[in-house]
Amino acid sequence: MVKRTLSLRRRLRETLLVVRIGMTRYVGNRPWVAGIAGTVVALAMSILIAMEVGEGRTETLDHARQTSQNLVSIISADLERNVEIYSLSLESIVDAARDPVTWTLPVAVRQALLFDRTTTAAYLGGAYVIDADGEVAAAQYEGANTTVHLDDREYFLAQQRNPATGLYFSHPFMSRLRDNKLSVALTRRIDDAQGRFSGIALLAIRIEYFQHLLDRIDTGKQGSVFIVMTDGTLLARKPIVVPEIGLNIANSPNFREMSSHDSGSDVSIAAVDGVRRMFTYAHVPGTPLIAVVAPAVDDVLAPWEHRSHVAAALTVAFGAVFVFVSWLLAFALRDKQRAQAALQRLAATDPLTKLNNRRVLDKRLEDEWRRARRETKPLSVLFIDIDHFKIFNDTYGHESGDEVLIAVADCIASVVRRSVDLVARYGGEEFAVVLPDTNAQGAFAVAEQIRRKVESQVILRGQAARGVTVSVGCATALPTASDSGGGLELLAAADQQLYVAKNQGRNRTSSAQWKEEAAAQAPSGAGAGL
Repeated sequence: MVKRTLSLRRRLRETLLVVRIGMTRYVGNRPWVAGIAGTVVALAMSILIAMEVGEGRTETLDHARQTSQNLVSIISADLERNVEIYSLSLESIVDAARDPVTWTLPVAVRQALLFDRTTTAAYLGGAYVIDADGEVAAAQYEGANTTVHLDDREYFLAQQRNPATGLYFSHPFMSRLRDNKLSVALTRRIDDAQGRFSGIALLAIRIEYFQHLLDRIDTGKQGSVFIVMTDGTLLARKPIVVPEIGLNIANSPNFREMSSHDSGSDVSIAAVDGVRRMFTYAHVPGTPLIAVVAPAVDDVLAPWEHRSHVAAALTVAFGAVFVFVSWLLAFALRDKQRAQAALQRLAATDPLTKLNNRRVLDKRLEDEWRRARRETKPLSVLFIDIDHFKIFNDTYGHESGDEVLIAVADCIASVVRRSVDLVARYGGEEFAVVLPDTNAQGAFAVAEQIRRKVESQVILRGQAARGVTVSVGCATALPTASDSGGGLELLAAADQQLYVAKNQGRNRTSSAQWKEEAAAQAPSGAGAGL
């Protein structure tokens, strides 16, 4: 078991090593991959961070919405509880007022019976019994103005006209009983023993109660929180704007959304001040009230925007650095690749003629020999030598000799144009040409083209124009699977034919496998070979 585990680990390490080497070679041969990969990674990181920042924005809004819902619940619960308590107090007043005995009791006893301790709560503007004519029949506090008539008030008329009104919640009004203080009335109908209207029980709630309830809510610099009636009448708002109390906002798009649902949340622009807010609302059960918390979207997103700006700046900075380093690496790899390619070219190129050198020739010969043997195709080699080059070099100098070598190399390269062919400098004034998939006749034709091309050129100019000639030896083979020879032996055979051409007078072409036909077709000055 231990041996098997060690074997698996060794194989895994070997596999990882192979993969790493493969990737290194792949990137090394394609330096632009490093730059593109770095750019893609930086872009992907930016996209992921942008998505994360976007999710953070959504989470921030969701958190603000949840917080607003909690605040609305608190406001709604407070309103519902207090209205319920006040409703019970009104029911107690109604029950006591309907009993004829109550009105026979002394004033102090009667007041204690009609008005319980609840009516002394803070922000209550007073508790009253109003008779059928709209006059104050009983007041919580002594000294109330009993000459005031309230039969024109909406809360009085509503109870007078409809026996089924129940608890009535009035619109804000200027109290005639409390020096025109802004108040809201809660009323219940009082009927006599025969069921006829005999007055109302009234609790006046100071408008400050609603404002005090909202003052405890923090909604930010531009946020707003308000209480509005279901018909659009504004009861309280923070920040407070006194002229707005009692204003009807029923025509605003925000309110139409609120009035059509029991609760919800919506982001829109406020009609009052044009600020974009998140309106979270709920109808207060048992009342005609709607509690609304509306923090400004800009206030909610301010911390997120700060974090997102920092994240964006860091992402751009690090991303730019990452991309820069990636492309810097890519350019470095490219320069290294070019330097290596240049070194390889220098190692494979003759510095004077810019042709392939002897080492490339030897390797290519062996490769082409194996290919020709595998595919059963002919392979030809030309061996070229400049005639009387030593005498020419001694007479005109080495610089002129170099010019001759360069000119002859250019002539050979201009004739041998196929991409599969190879032209190389063998050494000194000798050149070699490898012609894959070329028979003896084709090789002889190429050799003759080279010979005539060189012969026609005026290579050296000076006091007298000078030309040079070359002798060419050709060798062709059709390797077989049982053939034990090689490319170097084929080159040696071409070298032997070169000596044949030189012995026959130079400026000739000699072929080992095509001498009779070559002799018949050779132009004047071209030798027939052996």
